[in-house]
Amino acid sequence: MAGHVQDRWYKTETDTNGKESRVKTDRYGTGLRYRARYIGPDGTEKSKSFRDGQKRLAEKWLSKTETDMDSAQYVDPRAAKTTFQQYTEKWLKSHNVDPVTMESMRSQLKLHAFPHIGSRPLGSFQPGHIREWVAVLEESVAGSYGRTIYANVRAAFSAAVDDGHLARNPFSAGSVRPPALDAKRVVPWTAERVFAVRRAMPERYRAIVDLGAGCGMRQGEILGVPVDAIDFDAQTLHVGQQLKLSYSKPVFALPKGGKVRDVPLPGPVADILRAHMKLHPPVEITLPWRTADGPKVTKRLVFMAPGGNHVWRTSLNEEAWKPALVEAGIIAPPKTKEDRHEAAREHGMHALRHFYASALLDGGENIKAVSEYLGHSNAALTLRIYAHLMPSSQERTRGAIASVYDAARFEL
Repeated sequence: MAGHVQDRWYKTETDTNGKESRVKTDRYGTGLRYRARYIGPDGTEKSKSFRDGQKRLAEKWLSKTETDMDSAQYVDPRAAKTTFQQYTEKWLKSHNVDPVTMESMRSQLKLHAFPHIGSRPLGSFQPGHIREWVAVLEESVAGSYGRTIYANVRAAFSAAVDDGHLARNPFSAGSVRPPALDAKRVVPWTAERVFAVRRAMPERYRAIVDLGAGCGMRQGEILGVPVDAIDFDAQTLHVGQQLKLSYSKPVFALPKGGKVRDVPLPGPVADILRAHMKLHPPVEITLPWRTADGPKVTKRLVFMAPGGNHVWRTSLNEEAWKPALVEAGIIAPPKTKEDRHEAAREHGMHALRHFYASALLDGGENIKAVSEYLGHSNAALTLRIYAHLMPSSQERTRGAIASVYDAARFEL
């Protein structure tokens, strides 16, 4: 056995003749009578107390503790009492992600996890607690965002298992499932809508639309594209960085997910970029790399604000993009001059990437190539988003079988 069970109501005394007898202690009749004691893997004594009449339960608990230590399933009772919030806040400090992702994770946990499961001790979690939390999550946030939160909380529990705070991740149970995805499908813009928005954009920003719709770049990648990323001879555009905010400070950083890639540069887009840079000569901009206190990097950016600085995403959206959406008839204008434009999440600049993907798929490009050009983590993600846009194979199947029958008709 891993230790022994102490009866705190009695003690053994030896008289002058060496005879032993059990006598009552000062604790007799009060408090928890039995204390199961053992030496943990870290070399320190651990214990758990039980009421009068529970000696057999104490021995059973002690036996299980010994089995758990032998099978590497042991969890220190004190570690198991650590709450989810206490552990996760400490875990985040050592979690190696970029500052923007870290800020997002902290916000997600603070708003959607800690209020519901933050105060529960890690060792007390059962799959049912996670299922209850997921149900709450589905009611409060959209499916895709809910899945991101779900994945971050699951990662925290996985780390807690590795650190010995609980024996098994409750997320691993078959009955625990992530929030359901939104049933809403991506509806890509038409070419007419893309060019209507382009015409409505300020002249100095029109080429931004072409890099989104013609090269599938994200907004931050477009705003951070340097001159040396464009290879006109090879008709290729290298997507190797983006312009983003790190704790409200502008920085250069790798593209989302670190997915550096080369995308084909169509001839019309190349011509537009040449004309744009002739009219608006690029200017060198120096910013930190990755974090606000990172090493300084200087780049000649293709897109500049009127004052000669880099383009701020929020300013671009409010002062150029949304007015263009209004002029193109996509969103309603503000009711008064003091009002802000309405929220238009589904009509953000990401709509240009959806158009790009739909155009490639409609043209017969394979899903793996589309995934590479978009900078997705894998083709499965691309397929999940755009599978409904892929041309139907039914007509090709009909034609293929019909041709076989036509060729063999003389034998019928």
